[in-house]
Order: sequence, then C-alpha cells, then structure tokens
Amino acid sequence: MAERIQLNDPLLVATWPGMGNVGVSAGVYLMAKLGMHQVAEFSPQGVFDMDHVDVKNGIIHSGRLPRSRFFAWRDGPREHDVVVFIGEAQPPSGTDGFCRKLVDYARELGVRRVITFAAMATGMRHRDEARVFGAALDQQNLAELKRLKLNILDDAQISGLNGVLLGVAAEAGLGGACLLGEMPQIFSQFPYPKASRAILEVFSKMAGIDLDLTELDQQTRAVEKKLGPLISNVEEAMEARQREEDPLGIRDLPDESHMETPEPKASSQDREHVERLFEQARHDRSKAFELKHELDRLHLFKEYEDRFLDLFKEPG
Repeated sequence: MAERIQLNDPLLVATWPGMGNVGVSAGVYLMAKLGMHQVAEFSPQGVFDMDHVDVKNGIIHSGRLPRSRFFAWRDGPREHDVVVFIGEAQPPSGTDGFCRKLVDYARELGVRRVITFAAMATGMRHRDEARVFGAALDQQNLAELKRLKLNILDDAQISGLNGVLLGVAAEAGLGGACLLGEMPQIFSQFPYPKASRAILEVFSKMAGIDLDLTELDQQTRAVEKKLGPLISNVEEAMEARQREEDPLGIRDLPDESHMETPEPKASSQDREHVERLFEQARHDRSKAFELKHELDRLHLFKEYEDRFLDLFKEPG
C-alpha cells in the first residue's frame, strides 16, 4: 500500500543489512533526525520464500518474511526532499525484477537520483578517520563526488543490491552514486558508526540538508572506548605475524573479518531499558537512533526490527 504524496525533487537513499550495519544505521539515522514516516511497503510474496519457523516456549510459529519499506521527509523550501528505502534482507533471487519495481515506484515519486549506502572493509586501523569511497552513474554525479574529495573507485565491483539497483537506475535514465564508508576488516561483525557518520557527512552536502551528527560522534567514541584495546591487540598480532619470515611465501593468517563473536544474552534489566527507550522514541522521533544503538549493542535489533520501524508509520 502506497501513500500518495507530493515531493520536491526527492533523492532516494537505499539500504540493506551489511558489514558493520553501516548502510542501515546511516539510513535509520536520517529517518530519526529528519522525522520521516512510512509511505509505502512492498509485499514480500513472490520475492522471498519462507526458510524457517520460529519457536517460542516450545510452540512452533510460522516464520516472518523480510519487509521492504519506504520512508519520506518533506521540507518545503529545501532543494531536495529525501526518501529512504530500508530492506530487511536482499532477495535470494530475482534481484533484477525487484530493483525494477523499486525504481518504477521511485520514478512515480519524482526521484531522479538514487544513492546507495554500503560499507567497504579495508586494512585501516580503527583509530584512523573513515574515508568514503564512491562510484557514480554519470559524469555529473562523478564530478560532484570528486568535488567532495571522495576516493573514487577505479576498477572494482559493488556486490549485491547496492550495485544492482544502481545498474537498473542507470537503465531507467536516473543519476546517482554509491557511497561506501570505510571500516576495518576485523570490525565487520560489529556495528561501526564511524563509517555511517562519514557517509552521512558526504550525503548531507549532496542533499543540501543540515544534519546534526553529534550522536554518531558520541557512539563512535563509545565503541572505540569499549572495543579499542581488543582491536588494537588483534591489529598488532596480525602485523607481527605479517613481519615474520615465511620461506614458502604463504600467509596463513586467520580471517578475522569472519570470526564469530558470541552474542551476549539480554537481561531483564536490558529489556526494561529497551522498553523505556521505545516509549521515549514513540513521543520524540529524534530518540529513535539512541534506541537503534541500544538494540544493536544488545544484539536485539532483528528481534525488535518490525516494532522499531513501525515507529515511523505516522508523521512525526
């Protein structure tokens, strides 16, 4: 079901789950700080297949299909309104048709430019500034990325719907770009707000909007304070091993980028805290990103994702 709305030359931002939660976190931050509300949702029927059932207290319940939703922000005199698309998962097949449907709806809204947010894992150290890499659909957008001093991708591939959507958008005559926030490979299993912040700093300039990034700065410092010593030790151990002599010329290093980390079990106090944040966010949409941060920290976002995004169903 789609809401009929009039928008002023809107930009479409599209995000899906990925490394470090970088793209989705940036999209949710936009939604929270701009006071967006839901305007449309695509049916998952025919796009996703049921691949599990849920078990609660020994009782089996039908599994839930991933949802795909649009949220919009209008600000009259500004140069661009903004539409954010958040998909809970990428379709396992039929991605081309899914992207064509998404682009068709975007064109109905008046979208002429599509931006995707993603992460790019590199060998950066966690204390380094996160760079933003970019690739554009046309020379005009490429010139803008260069003006903003992004690191332009020269010979690369953008995997998943972050790339496929832009290919379909190009076929439809739309402009746009992919913004990739840099993060350390060894951090890919953790939320990484520094990369989300770097993306949003660039996007706010592209869109001509004022966006307070203070909360992302605070979260970046909190993450580095909590995980910094651990990550530094891992980085130093990896560098030491790389300096060791290897007469066979083979590096057999562990792939930290895919190391599994045990998820802590949320306590009853944690869940009570989450409930308080939900109540605050229900009355003040700007509090939603603090709630998102806590859900990520407690590894509860997937459990509460529907309820969280439902906060944006009505205008703030």
